[in-house]
Amino acid sequence: MDGLYNVSSVLELRRFELPPEAVLPAFLFAALSYMIILFCNLVLISVIALNKSLHQPMYLILLNLPVNDLIGSSALFLQVLRELLTKSRTMHYSSCVTQAFFIHIYAGGTVFILTAMAYDRYIAICNPLKYNTIMTHAHVFRIITCLWLTNLAILSVLFFLLLRLPRCRSELTHPYCDNPSLLALMCADVTVNHIYGLFTVAITQVVANVIIMYTYLQILVACFRSKHPDTKSKALQTCATHLIVFLLLECLGLFTIISYRLKDISPHFGKFMGMSTLIFPPTLNPIIYGLKTKEIREKLEAFCRNKFFKSLSGQ
Repeated sequence: MDGLYNVSSVLELRRFELPPEAVLPAFLFAALSYMIILFCNLVLISVIALNKSLHQPMYLILLNLPVNDLIGSSALFLQVLRELLTKSRTMHYSSCVTQAFFIHIYAGGTVFILTAMAYDRYIAICNPLKYNTIMTHAHVFRIITCLWLTNLAILSVLFFLLLRLPRCRSELTHPYCDNPSLLALMCADVTVNHIYGLFTVAITQVVANVIIMYTYLQILVACFRSKHPDTKSKALQTCATHLIVFLLLECLGLFTIISYRLKDISPHFGKFMGMSTLIFPPTLNPIIYGLKTKEIREKLEAFCRNKFFKSLSGQ
């Protein structure tokens, strides 16, 4: 049996079976997508970080979203670009585990951050007079620390359970490394891993969905009771944008989880949906939260105007 587990530390990649003429367009598309994600998220981070007027609870929590998006998209695109550029068909097992860890950090982090944002909006709209008392900087710091530490703790146990298993396969077909694709390489009983993985996903999803649905339901009730049209429209807009992002992530994530257990799904469609989870939310989040948030949009417009006039005066 020892010989069965004596496998190479290098994995064979069978995930992008592209004809030679499609490699360059695929590389250009991936590079452009990554550049857009980098630019949009770094702009959002810079605008919030450099403007003291935006150092408020809402924006401090929001700041975690583009940081988290950069973690997930970088974990995906850096490996994809390397694979397409070098035409490599191999990957070190340690690199695969690292990629999987950061992709799961992104997936769990997004759920926790969106839940924290929903809680913040609930306090702001349903308890506006107590908002400054409740959402102090110390409380916001505790929320941010708690969501990252909880995410790290859950994933540390997940990957501890994974790395204890012996591996006897070396072929990867999924477009990126994650816990299910790594478990497929193992040749031991993975029942404990599946139970823990499904249990943590179920618990986090139930808690997140209950909190988000409850807070937005309360926000909607408060909106319809409000006699101020501006407050009502602003709150409804906040609800709509948050729910769009959350539902998009939930649908893509749920399909990715189900696709591992359905054998009749087209492998190409499954790969596309799996990668969509790491492409569309990181691209849309800074646009939705940046352009749809009046304060951030105004700061960005002011920054661009100042740079434009400085460049004209320099000429």
